Amino acid sequence: MTVFTVDDCWLDGWRGRTTLIADSGGFRPASTAHPNPTAHLAGTILPGFRDAHVHLGLIDGSALLDGGIAVAHDFGWSLDAISDWIAREPFPEISFAGQLITAEGGYPTTSGWAPRTAAREVGGPVDAADAVDEQLSAGASFIKVALNSDAGPVPDDDTLDALVSHAHNRGVTVAAHVQGIGQASRALGAAVDTLAHSPWSERLEDDVIQAMAETMVWVSTLDIHGWGSFDRDFAVANDNVRRFHSAGGELRYGTDLGNGPLPLGINERELRALEHAGLELDALARAIAPTRPDGALGYRISRITAERDDDPAGWLASAHLIDPINLEELLA
Repeated sequence: MTVFTVDDCWLDGWRGRTTLIADSGGFRPASTAHPNPTAHLAGTILPGFRDAHVHLGLIDGSALLDGGIAVAHDFGWSLDAISDWIAREPFPEISFAGQLITAEGGYPTTSGWAPRTAAREVGGPVDAADAVDEQLSAGASFIKVALNSDAGPVPDDDTLDALVSHAHNRGVTVAAHVQGIGQASRALGAAVDTLAHSPWSERLEDDVIQAMAETMVWVSTLDIHGWGSFDRDFAVANDNVRRFHSAGGELRYGTDLGNGPLPLGINERELRALEHAGLELDALARAIAPTRPDGALGYRISRITAERDDDPAGWLASAHLIDPINLEELLA
């Protein structure tokens, strides 16, 4: 066990000079019961950064650590890949959706970006419940449903309700890919927990945004729209995000990594897009540096050596990961 101080620490808020503990389980704040610190680490420490939407089947997941990402949520691939990813080292801490649950012939069965085995087609409410059980048995920790009416058929209301209800009864959340007019409102009505992307198909009404802010989490993925060129879809999504954030909604930094020319690691353009939607430094930190229920910072922590300045996105994007193994060489 190593007890050390840092200049500043973000843990759902700025704590200033903080004493931390590092051991084989990772990093956590010290208590009065711990020994006095024996070393100091210069800079600011945050929980290990999270990308809340990646596709490990389309990228080299082991490169995420060097790119500054400690935690990743895989948003859909073939079930037989999960056990391989769980066993792979070094690798980020991963949560899995398993297959995308979709209607017969629905997205992404004909999209071309994923194998057919990345989708689980369902024919009705009973089949939807079975599909949820299959994902959880394979190691999934949340469920993803495809509501993409632009690309094909989508589950009907009874099937969607059965899927969400069964997942909730099993104690897991449901994320939805919503694309096409009216699909975001359908997800809201079915009590979906998370939107895999900030909605871009339509400008949502203010009352819909307010209701979503009270019950849903949105994953940002703004940079997939033009990769910095600010196209029409970006403008709609950005406007929706701005109002969702103003209404108190929870936003998670996520990139849809694997979809186009996105960097294998922290995406400064995604952070700047969130900044453009009104998120200041505290909100950006909360979106990318998740606070855990036990108050720990995680097995890997994010370190920024530069002083905080008036460029929050650039400052956060400069972070690098530390784990208990490489900590010793950095301590003074």
